Amino acid sequence: MSSIILKRTGRKVSELKIWADLLVDCHLDASGWVRINALESLKWMMPKDGIVDSLGLWKAAIKAGYRLFDGACDYGNEKEAGEGVRRAIQEGIVKREELYISQLWNTFHAREHVKPITKKQLGLWGIDYFDLFLVHFPIALQYVDPDHRYPPEWFDDNGRVQLQNTPLQETWGAMEELVDEGYAKNIGLSNCSGSLVLDVLRYARIEPQVLQVELHPYLVQTALVDLAKTLNIAVTAYSSLGPQGYFELSMDKGAQSLLRHDIVTQVASKHNKTAAQVVLRWSTQRGIAVIPKSTELVKLRENLQSDSFNLDEDEIKAITALNIDLRLNNPAEIDPRLAIFA
Repeated sequence: MSSIILKRTGRKVSELKIWADLLVDCHLDASGWVRINALESLKWMMPKDGIVDSLGLWKAAIKAGYRLFDGACDYGNEKEAGEGVRRAIQEGIVKREELYISQLWNTFHAREHVKPITKKQLGLWGIDYFDLFLVHFPIALQYVDPDHRYPPEWFDDNGRVQLQNTPLQETWGAMEELVDEGYAKNIGLSNCSGSLVLDVLRYARIEPQVLQVELHPYLVQTALVDLAKTLNIAVTAYSSLGPQGYFELSMDKGAQSLLRHDIVTQVASKHNKTAAQVVLRWSTQRGIAVIPKSTELVKLRENLQSDSFNLDEDEIKAITALNIDLRLNNPAEIDPRLAIFA
């Protein structure tokens, strides 16, 4: 498995990760993320073949070779994720020294809220530190006490989006304190444009190690990737398979499945690989980490093998040419004041 290296700590990061919201049901929250509610619902949405129970799925994924988990408060399943990891560690399948990711939610951007929510999330995971902690969105929302509602989501009790005047500089300073005090080994950004990344670098004492953004052949973000590479910031792509995970949620915006696109399927046939493996390799071969999600054991294993071959340069160019600037996760669709990609 190829890897990228975080420049601050020198630790290697596998270019294939697995979402901590791997255990999901069919409940869609306002942000567009699917969140876990109950194992009965989980069983309902899973295909019948090749599936184990939720905790078994965690263990099976870890056994298959997955080592880096992308989690977040907003996914609503940190306790379940932590239990799966705890059992895997207890059974000797994996060691804690492997990597984990979590993300700071929008309602906790004020300096005084960053450390308490981080400690709460660590407690839910059952671990002492995060290897990487990300600012989920460059959006500050009004604080919601976790005792009142957790996850806090996008809306207040009356269904309205309430903004808060907390500058990202304040949030980043609090994130740096997490590193100072050992709660996080590395810190990074998510869903940020190039101009905002450059702004953070102007005042950062500890520079962002990772930039996580939506990135797939329909949204290639070449300029942003090039900037991050110039700044030696590792890039992670979410929604790596494009609209694939959005179809059943009716959030695909009418886009054709990348896994059925003629160019992708032709390349897959040539290499005797699946279309998903081709799309994932399009990212990883260019040094971009990906976070594919699946609840099917066969696909989990296939995704993990997506770096077992190389695409030709012409194939990479042909897939890149599929770009239509299709952004599937845009907070502006929740509230026009959240147009961070404008």
